[in-house]
Amino acid sequence: MSTGTLALLLFGLFVVLMILKVPVSYCLGIASTVCLIVLGYPLTVVSQKIFNALNSFSIMAIPLFILGGNIMSEGGISKRLIEFCESLVGNIRGGLALVVILACAFFAALSGSGPATVVAIGSMMYPEMVKRGYPKYQVAGLVSVAGGLGPIIPPSIIMVVYCTITQTNIASLFSAGFVVGALLVIAMCLISWVMSRKYAWPIAEEKFTIKKVLRSFKHSILALLMPVLVLGGIYSGLFTATEAGAVSVFYSLGVAVFIYKTLKWRDLLKIFKTSAVSCSVILFIMGTSTVFSWLFTVSGISGWIVSTVQEAGLGYYPVLLIITVVLLIFGFFLEGIATVTMLIPLFLPIALAVGIHPLHLGMIVTMTNVMGCMTPPVANNIFACSTFTGLPMGEISKGELPYLGCFFVVLMIVVFCPTLVTMFA
Repeated sequence: MSTGTLALLLFGLFVVLMILKVPVSYCLGIASTVCLIVLGYPLTVVSQKIFNALNSFSIMAIPLFILGGNIMSEGGISKRLIEFCESLVGNIRGGLALVVILACAFFAALSGSGPATVVAIGSMMYPEMVKRGYPKYQVAGLVSVAGGLGPIIPPSIIMVVYCTITQTNIASLFSAGFVVGALLVIAMCLISWVMSRKYAWPIAEEKFTIKKVLRSFKHSILALLMPVLVLGGIYSGLFTATEAGAVSVFYSLGVAVFIYKTLKWRDLLKIFKTSAVSCSVILFIMGTSTVFSWLFTVSGISGWIVSTVQEAGLGYYPVLLIITVVLLIFGFFLEGIATVTMLIPLFLPIALAVGIHPLHLGMIVTMTNVMGCMTPPVANNIFACSTFTGLPMGEISKGELPYLGCFFVVLMIVVFCPTLVTMFA
């Protein structure tokens, strides 16, 4: 069978199964298994590749950060972050919108997950903002997009997956995430400031006081120290990203149970169950995606595509734009982990062939995956938002539009200004 025919069979089966609404992990596994049979490989290859993909010390960072984020969310740590942010900017017109953005940025430095950030911050801020007169769909859209800071501001689950696959330095990509995250926070705050005047969003009656800021800072200082401890340990070389995940679990557990006393031991069983389900979904997708990706190399599909691109004479930015568009399209239909583990083994050789730095590609992958989480039909952030707002997908999507524009502008800045990312190499 020719390489082109095999590629058509592999992707064709995957697309057909997706149309039939088969879960994405099964789509990847079934398509890969059929192609392995056609190529004459023993089916034991499937289990071997899945095991090898997950038998990694770096991968352990994912369940640990998920567990740590769930403990912090259930333990009331996000509530203290909101109180601190409100003491800073809650007194101006549309101030609660700025509180949402800043609180999501702080919580992003704790959780590493978009949907977790949406639920942790949105479930508390949405009722209060609606009560004060903010339009429901605009609040829901803001929360859904601001939650996208979760995977961009370190620690980030999607960055850990990418760096594990490509053998890229995790600390370097985390550093770039801070810069891009700061740009996104500034852009969304500016949009919120403009919208607060256009739509006459309410203004809080309480005045800004240093005393109030210091009091809220005192109450939230343990929560604010969490990213300093975890990320400081990574950058100083004191511990790895996986060890940082373990530190986040024990730190959040100690703070929530023994200091804040907002979490009881009996609550941990529910948290462990929720975390285990989330981890199993992610890890199973990663396992089946690895088999799918391995076929790119062993069958010659990857080399065939690289040679095709080189023969076409495409340069740095044309290739980068094509990769960005493809990632955005796949992000509309696939969960982020599946997109990364399936496409990166295909795109990385192409990117390296035209001189694209792995860090630059990693940040583009992260941002496009985040935008995919905000846009239908998959839209994990929207689904997370609908659980506490009760609004339909269409209403939330409408409220997202101004903030999605911010993400797209920053994405284009990252695409055409690689130095923003590569300076951390």
